[in-house]
Amino acid sequence: MELIFLGTSAGVPTRHRNMTSIVLNLQQPNSAQMWLFDCGEGTQHQFLRTAYHPGKLNKIFITHLHGDHLFGLPGLLCSRSMQGNPAPLTIYGPKGIREFVEMSLRLSGSWTDYPLTVEEISAGEVFDDGLFRVSAWPLEHPVECYGYRIEQHDKPGPLDAARLRADGVKAGPLFNQLKQGLTVTMPDGQVVNGRDYLGPSTPGVKLAIFGDTAPCPAALALARGVDLMVHETTLEHAMAEKANGRGHSTSVQAATLAQEAGVGRLIITHVSSRYDWHGCQRLLAECRAVFPACELAEDFSTFSLI
Repeated sequence: MELIFLGTSAGVPTRHRNMTSIVLNLQQPNSAQMWLFDCGEGTQHQFLRTAYHPGKLNKIFITHLHGDHLFGLPGLLCSRSMQGNPAPLTIYGPKGIREFVEMSLRLSGSWTDYPLTVEEISAGEVFDDGLFRVSAWPLEHPVECYGYRIEQHDKPGPLDAARLRADGVKAGPLFNQLKQGLTVTMPDGQVVNGRDYLGPSTPGVKLAIFGDTAPCPAALALARGVDLMVHETTLEHAMAEKANGRGHSTSVQAATLAQEAGVGRLIITHVSSRYDWHGCQRLLAECRAVFPACELAEDFSTFSLI
């Protein structure tokens, strides 16, 4: 899996930073699944500067309805339709996301030629497809806002084929079911439980992608123990009062949360337009003073999760 940042600016774009948008490329075998988290203005144009195509998106997660996280959505939906992509797409977001999508399409005389589903979420599990579980956690912002915790289910351990053969089980098509931990009846009538022949499972990857937020009680539970946490860092430590008053966090607050939650890595994004490259490096230094395993996302930064 990998994360690709299409936009990393807060509020308004800059010369070098577009509005918030993050691609999660699941890179699953026999699957072209790609998810998008938030869709700020210009997101579809940012796609053109990457090797990725919005037609491969099958899920879009919106953290909240502020424009810098949302205004790119109507254009992306319509362009995806004009490109003739028939694959279904599901959008998840807070109450109001359905009205926004339907009104944008209706008033602009637009439509989608692919199945489009819009699901309004609340706190708790968003979905579990057997491979991944996604849950939403309420954050502290002037409008309803969520962070998403994405948990990959543990992968079954390798099948011990040598031990199976030693126990008189002949190799064959049913080995594929045994690899899934299923109990199967062999052609000779022997009943074999695949779980008895599987090695230790491999823990799935866990990550937390925050929407805009001031420090809040749910943040710790959302981030606890994840391999990677993506968190906004709108302002520097000295501007904590201003940041928190507007529902945002500072560099030190994001890093402190990462430390307390025991995360593996922290990626900071959603940086105020007041900061140039040097200012962004100052924010990064403030974070690393508290939590060294921190990286700054820039537009088109790519981070591997495996």
